[in-house]
Amino acid sequence: MVKGVYQFIKEMWKNPKVNLGELYKEKLIEWRRQDVVVRTEPTRLDKARALGYKAKLGYIIARVRVKKGGRRRRKPEKGRKPSKTGLVHFTPGKSLQWVAEEKAQRKFTNLEVLNSYWVGSDSIDDWYEVIMADPNHPNIINDPKTKWIKNPANRRRVFHGHTSTAKKARGLRA
Repeated sequence: MVKGVYQFIKEMWKNPKVNLGELYKEKLIEWRRQDVVVRTEPTRLDKARALGYKAKLGYIIARVRVKKGGRRRRKPEKGRKPSKTGLVHFTPGKSLQWVAEEKAQRKFTNLEVLNSYWVGSDSIDDWYEVIMADPNHPNIINDPKTKWIKNPANRRRVFHGHTSTAKKARGLRA
């Protein structure tokens, strides 16, 4: 059986350091210099299409940079013994991918998060591409498969834990 383009893309991204080599390193260096949230075209077209992206108006891809590692809680203002504040070594109940989706939602307030996928990582940062849709665009409203996003119950769904990544972090999906 003959392989299609998406099969080749999928195989390349199974081990990007080996398969993409110098191009992968150059991309990471370029992404480090950019802002935290950047609007872009899909880097992994096979993954984007599988997760709901369509190459038409109303769909947007945002690349988001997230620091690796645990999180740090805010310091309480008063009334605690300093050693008992529990600021560091704190693991949140969110994955870094969920944090990336929230960052994208805060940047593009008029859009809704559909899904996201990993595109790269170095020693400090992880990068995710977040698929977003404009709920007020005619292409989205008139498509029977995507008009559910116009429903007010799905507004800011990433903050309510309704995306695929959020459901996984909450233990609702394997």
